[in-house]
Amino acid sequence: MSNAITVPNIGTRDSGQFTVVPARHPWRWVAGTAVAAVVILLLVSAVSNPRFGWDKVALYFRDVAIVNGIGITLFLTVVCMAAGVGLGVVLAVMQLSANPVVKASASAYVTIFRGTPVLVQLLFWFNLSALYPEITFGIPGVSLDANQIITPLAAAILGLGLNEAAYMSEIVRAGIQSIDQGQGEAAGALGMSRIQTLTRVILPQAMRVIIPPTGNEFIGMLKMTSLVSVLAVPELLYSAQIIYSKNLQVVPLLLVASIWYIVVTTVFTVGQGYLERHFARGTSRSVPPTAAERLRKFFRVHSAQASRKGGKS
Repeated sequence: MSNAITVPNIGTRDSGQFTVVPARHPWRWVAGTAVAAVVILLLVSAVSNPRFGWDKVALYFRDVAIVNGIGITLFLTVVCMAAGVGLGVVLAVMQLSANPVVKASASAYVTIFRGTPVLVQLLFWFNLSALYPEITFGIPGVSLDANQIITPLAAAILGLGLNEAAYMSEIVRAGIQSIDQGQGEAAGALGMSRIQTLTRVILPQAMRVIIPPTGNEFIGMLKMTSLVSVLAVPELLYSAQIIYSKNLQVVPLLLVASIWYIVVTTVFTVGQGYLERHFARGTSRSVPPTAAERLRKFFRVHSAQASRKGGKS
């Protein structure tokens, strides 16, 4: 039996249900018009100003040095994030350990690397040979020249990767702690070891909490690679700097680098949305919509409203 109640349309001749009339929001249109006007003015100013050098932007957008710089930027991003995620998981488990020495060591690592600027860490690793001219790893008869090992690229990977591990450890720790403690107890009752419980029960469920901030860290890492330009690593920004140091086209080359950063971060943002949908399955009745689905919904809703207005007229 249906429990729905039909309410008559009081005050009208129709005996059906209420006619739903959408509320009017005139201030939304005012705010939207004002924002659109500002955006249009900025675009017109940027396009009409010859000092931006859009012809130079188009000329250098696919320059060989710029494309090679993008490749190194992507390489640094992937390698440093992989190192950061792997070490971050280890640090997160150490912070949750019952061993006070292990827990204190992990906390000290996080405090040091989160408390010092990334640029300082990059310069420190680059000048490591000033502290340790030879690296022996504590093995007799083994001696390596630090100047040959700590290249600018190696210093960049060490600086960015170890710094990212400190932030990822906090993200992973928060994800692990978001899972109910009974999950681990139940896995232990089934005879699973602590490693099996972590890898097969806790972490798969924690991924829906870990993935969104990790995606933000990945995009942040992509932009943070620009800092290694101080080490003369030929990534995207340094490649642009090399070019404009020769032709003095500073603004156009900075625009080229900025546009490429925007393009790559947009691609990764879309990928992050699909990854979040994958790990959100089974945790909620509706998974987060993708960018394409939101765009289709926007046009579908507005086209339906336009058709209703046209039918009434």
